[in-house]
Amino acid sequence: MPTVIPIQETLRPILPVVHGCRDYNEEKRLLERIDRILILSGVEQLFLSLSVERFEAKTPGARGEDHLQAMERHIRNSRQALRCTVLKQLTNQSYRSLSAALARTPLYRWFCGCPDFEVVRVPGKSTLQDYAQWLPEEDMQKLLAVLHSTLANEDKAEQIGLEAELDSVIALVDTTCLKANVHFPTDWVLLRDAVRTLVQSILVIRKHGLKKRIPAPEGFLREINRLSMEMSATGRRKAGSKKERKRLLRKMKALTQVVEAHAQRYRKALDEEWDTTDLSRRRAELLLRRIDNILTQLPEARRLAHERIIAERQVPNAKKILSLYEPDIHVVVRGKAGAEVEFGNTLFIAENVDGFIIDHVLKQEQSGGDARLLAERLSIIQKKCGKDLCGVVGDRGFSSKAIDRQIEEAGLFNGICPKNRKKLVESMKEPEFRGAMQRRAQTEGRVGILKNVFLGGIPLAKGFERRQVQVSWAVLAHNLWVAARLPWREDRRKQAKAA
Repeated sequence: MPTVIPIQETLRPILPVVHGCRDYNEEKRLLERIDRILILSGVEQLFLSLSVERFEAKTPGARGEDHLQAMERHIRNSRQALRCTVLKQLTNQSYRSLSAALARTPLYRWFCGCPDFEVVRVPGKSTLQDYAQWLPEEDMQKLLAVLHSTLANEDKAEQIGLEAELDSVIALVDTTCLKANVHFPTDWVLLRDAVRTLVQSILVIRKHGLKKRIPAPEGFLREINRLSMEMSATGRRKAGSKKERKRLLRKMKALTQVVEAHAQRYRKALDEEWDTTDLSRRRAELLLRRIDNILTQLPEARRLAHERIIAERQVPNAKKILSLYEPDIHVVVRGKAGAEVEFGNTLFIAENVDGFIIDHVLKQEQSGGDARLLAERLSIIQKKCGKDLCGVVGDRGFSSKAIDRQIEEAGLFNGICPKNRKKLVESMKEPEFRGAMQRRAQTEGRVGILKNVFLGGIPLAKGFERRQVQVSWAVLAHNLWVAARLPWREDRRKQAKAA
């Protein structure tokens, strides 16, 4: 049972009445409704409770006035973290632009609870970035579960102001590839990235006072950039291009070996002599991890580049290094126009007929296919929807005999588009199945809204765990947005009054 945190409601100035700008008034109504949902659904209270639990875990046994003051500051910051991050996902702004928007927009400050009397205080871009990782993924899942269970409850939905609770009769499922923010994984590009990272690390170490004999490190950067440009200019259809690519790759390999040797010396020197620099041990450890990450992968990156370009042998996808910095991304075969393959992680979502995302998961490991993924998530979807769930709808990628059997055993309507053409023709004669197929097309749009609007295309977060949390924040903001745009009782009263 989460701890109940008493919230000291900050004094909020009364927002001015604005005539003549419909867009402003619609955004104001949206944020006012989301504010109401956050408070009455218990999402905000749970967020604060989870934040306090993690704060106390970091300061076990701490007591006294200073601890209480620190706790109060943490609660205020936690409340601001929830609202600022939701606002960022809703407006699809960068951290820098959101900070500026908070400074100049009273409506945003009202929603986020920023002090707005005499002196205006808003979080900066770095603070907003910290807010985005305020809670881990497991806690974000708890917030999503509370929001769904509250809006699916008739009494609680009525208390918030909705005309009706969420419809959990049908779950519409789909998958997509959430691309990672990496270069296109060409073999020689990995060698270029390795040289750049190692040389930049060496320059930082030298800047802080630890120097060993080495040619000017900037020369290595110029050389790898020159070779990269020449490699890019060798079109595959030009005469002699294959021979030229092999020649350039040999030069790249030799350069990486030289830089690797210098990086190993600097790495050893930093580990043993860091106290002679003005670096803290924590900063030194960060540099050591950065260098180690490249040094451990560089020999294999050279070997793979040799196999592909010089030996002209294919490398299985499972053995490829797609990025030196993102080890958890995969080759996702989509088979679509303009995207035969993509590089990232498989994202699964299940929505209801209103567009509310019931369930989602970002796969860290290679996905075994849509059908297998649905088999893993079906019991979870049933648990979240309860007895209301009557059927599952999806495209032909989810079709399999095992899924058909699993859906039948669960006593659910099977709205999965079959791969067999004759079976599809027979199924389309049924009105329920035909209606399910017509509605299923809208789920493609839901995927696009989540990825391109709430996630901004390609998430800029580094590391799988951070991308996973960013997806959960996007789903939370999306679901709040959907709930705020559902029919509310006050809308019906206004329509009746106008009539």
